[in-house]
Amino acid sequence: MSKIADLYIRVSTDEQAEKGYSQRNQEEVLRKYCALNSIIIRNVIFEDHSAKTFNRPEWKKLLLNLKKYKNKIDLVLFTKWDRFSRNAGDAYQMINMLRKVGVEPQAIEQPLDLSIPENKMMLAFYLAAPEVENDRRALNVFHGMRRAKKEGRYMGLAPVGYINKTREDGTKYIRLEEPAASILKWAFEEIAKGVFHTESIYKMAKQKGLPCTKNNFWFAIRNPLYCGKIFIPKYKDEESRFVKGQHEPIISEALFYLVQDVLDGRERIHRTKPETSAEFPLKGFFVCPECGKVLTASRSKGRQNYYGYYHCYNGCHYRINAKVVNKAFDEELKNYIPRKECLRLYTDVILEQYHEKTETLQNERKQLMSGIRDYYARLSRARDLLAKGDIDSIDFRDMKSEYTAIIEKMEAKLTTVNNEILDVEGLLNEGISRLLMLNNLGSFGVKEPDIEEDELIEFRELIGDIFPGKFSYTGAKVRTLRLNEIAECIYLINNELDGNKNWTSKNFDCLSSQVGMTGFEPAASSSRTKRATGLRYIPF
Repeated sequence: MSKIADLYIRVSTDEQAEKGYSQRNQEEVLRKYCALNSIIIRNVIFEDHSAKTFNRPEWKKLLLNLKKYKNKIDLVLFTKWDRFSRNAGDAYQMINMLRKVGVEPQAIEQPLDLSIPENKMMLAFYLAAPEVENDRRALNVFHGMRRAKKEGRYMGLAPVGYINKTREDGTKYIRLEEPAASILKWAFEEIAKGVFHTESIYKMAKQKGLPCTKNNFWFAIRNPLYCGKIFIPKYKDEESRFVKGQHEPIISEALFYLVQDVLDGRERIHRTKPETSAEFPLKGFFVCPECGKVLTASRSKGRQNYYGYYHCYNGCHYRINAKVVNKAFDEELKNYIPRKECLRLYTDVILEQYHEKTETLQNERKQLMSGIRDYYARLSRARDLLAKGDIDSIDFRDMKSEYTAIIEKMEAKLTTVNNEILDVEGLLNEGISRLLMLNNLGSFGVKEPDIEEDELIEFRELIGDIFPGKFSYTGAKVRTLRLNEIAECIYLINNELDGNKNWTSKNFDCLSSQVGMTGFEPAASSSRTKRATGLRYIPF
């Protein structure tokens, strides 16, 4: 009596199924075998999944069918045992399951009579060989990717802001992709300023054209890849570390670390949401003088018109007319606008104070450079000891790992310090230029302003820069506990000039000595005590 068989034909991928010859060849060989041995073919099953497990769609359908027609099918035929499985443990379980429904699995090119106990040794070899092959291939791929990472090459699908490319020699690399790269750089800079919430910055980046989901955006702003670093994870006795990537960074290391401080909450910066209106440009900045809560704003209907108010909530009944506060704030703001004819004076005075107060920073720079040289010397001595045989390779590897990690941290700090020290005058000029923009934003207190959304956002950014802390309105005056030092310096210089009719006063001893260095742009952060720099507070 002729036996009945199902033919099982498997390849690993869709591409092999569509473009390769393996499936057609397997089918031809199996049909020829059945014809020579008078075996009736019931079904031909085509599979395009890996044989690492039996969690394969077509195989599961076949198994259900065999259970349904128990003892009516004699054989499941395939060409080789690696077509059946590449996992010895799973294969033995599946063979027992097939036998329970009266089916014998058989590889026509590696035939085995499993009723003979000794043949199970050959079966173990046939099943273990492809599994070993898989493991070896996976290990080779792993070590190859790890070596590529150590050389600074990014492996995998390019993240947002980059695109995968291939050189003429076949090596893969990632290249900047515009406009996504520029938008992402803008997003990092905005987060570092601390003016807007990160989610609000993401929404603005999306409006600018960033092709990125919210989850990918959060992953991106945490990814050191964008400052030119590749992460090497821990493996066996090798510690995890960062290496310099071969790709072009989008941002500097200093900016990246500053963003991480902002995201981790180490940078306590006042943040405001951009969702506001021109009628209430100060919403989110004012606090209630009675209870200290941040005031909200809304309009109330009078007998004839609607009137805007900044007001408190949750039991506190304080409120103030929005136009009154806007006008008072408008007058206060004029005190911080630089006079174009005195730009050189502002810069000279601030620079003088800066150089007096950054002696500690200069000393820190010297200490870091000395420390880096010292650890490079230690590493060199360790190599000499290894060459002489005074220490073994394990001790050298431990010392190299430790010294390299310390050097990388010190070099990152040195980069931060250098970024804070260099081009102080240029940054100050840029910050003062931003203050001059207040002349172009119109009056917010005299009448309801006709202002574009972009101008309103720019205005609120400037307010957040000038007043790092919130302020209140009491006694017909705007009061704040904390001012940006550059703005305060300009305020004091303006008062000195106004007090001297001929503008000849040269005595600026009363000016604040806590002057920052970075204009209105964010600087890098590290881990020392906080002090104010530029138009925002950062540590160095």
